[in-house]
Amino acid sequence: MMRRVHFARRVTKLWAPVEAPGLLKVTNLQRSACHLPPKKVMAEEKPWALFSEVGGEGYLEGVIGIMKQHFQLICHKDFLMNPLEYGPKIQALFVWNCHPSAEPSLLTSLPSLKVVANGGVGIDHLDVSYINSLGVKVTNTPGVVSAATADMAMGLLLASARKIVEGHLISIDPKTTYLPSSLMGVEVSGSTLGIIGMGNIGYKIAQRGKGFDMRILYHNRTRRCLEDEEAVGAIYCKNMDDLLKESDFVVLAVNLSPETKHLIGHRELALMKDTATLVNISRGLVVDQEALLNALRSGVIQAAALDVTYPEPLPRDHPLLSLPNVLLTPHAGTNTNTTVRKMVQLMVENAVAVVKGSQVPNEVKL
Repeated sequence: MMRRVHFARRVTKLWAPVEAPGLLKVTNLQRSACHLPPKKVMAEEKPWALFSEVGGEGYLEGVIGIMKQHFQLICHKDFLMNPLEYGPKIQALFVWNCHPSAEPSLLTSLPSLKVVANGGVGIDHLDVSYINSLGVKVTNTPGVVSAATADMAMGLLLASARKIVEGHLISIDPKTTYLPSSLMGVEVSGSTLGIIGMGNIGYKIAQRGKGFDMRILYHNRTRRCLEDEEAVGAIYCKNMDDLLKESDFVVLAVNLSPETKHLIGHRELALMKDTATLVNISRGLVVDQEALLNALRSGVIQAAALDVTYPEPLPRDHPLLSLPNVLLTPHAGTNTNTTVRKMVQLMVENAVAVVKGSQVPNEVKL
């Protein structure tokens, strides 16, 4: 018996060197299979899209994945390093904060381009007629920006009226030893709110104004239906001058166009109450800034709260920056995580629809 066991052990040892290499080969094959690079078929099938950058004036890192689900992305900086290679591939141009600038020099280098998908409602920075002449569609993202922008309008109105920023600075000043009773604001509840531009954003501003028991006037190219007016208690002013004369707060919520450029100038400001505040969440060029500067300095109106200027940002020595009755924010009306994600999602949906030849949800048509 012991001889048989001894013989079996010797046979096993003799076979071990032969079996081991075979086992090793199988193991290596299995391992190499686990580390095969993923198939690139899906990535290669995705259409190419050009975007500005991550960070800076570009996109939050968290939303890039939304675009990557449907597009092979290349940032503008990388594109400029080799436009001849990438230019013919790109079918979609995502424009965010006006970047990349959709200038003829860029557009003509993208022969396969099908869509310029803009983030936001305003398209004053895009030459839509020219872009369309190249056989390229233009889209924007209305609706999803309305609530956040309306919130900003009311935030600016409240902060200016109740001197919230001034109060904050006093509260944190190491020299403050008492709370001054002279920091007096303007009553918002029960005041008159005049809204110029009663589209989606303007209407949501009216809804918020109703919550403060404000009397609401509005001016628009076309009057809203009676049901809409009654829902927020809004009164239509066919003549904008009437609204300017009666309002304690005038909020601008119009799109920038040749008709609305410098809509508010010397004459319009002179019609406003000397206790009135101008709030602008539309575009800087809707207001004649030189006229506004003079009105604020001379007491023609009491204050201005601006989320937009021209240019943006203003030169650091611009006189508006030093006026105590001016409140400025950096064009941040849509800057919430929720709204930005909705905007990017809608940009992508618009672009995908164009590339696939489907019905486009938000095409800009002149």
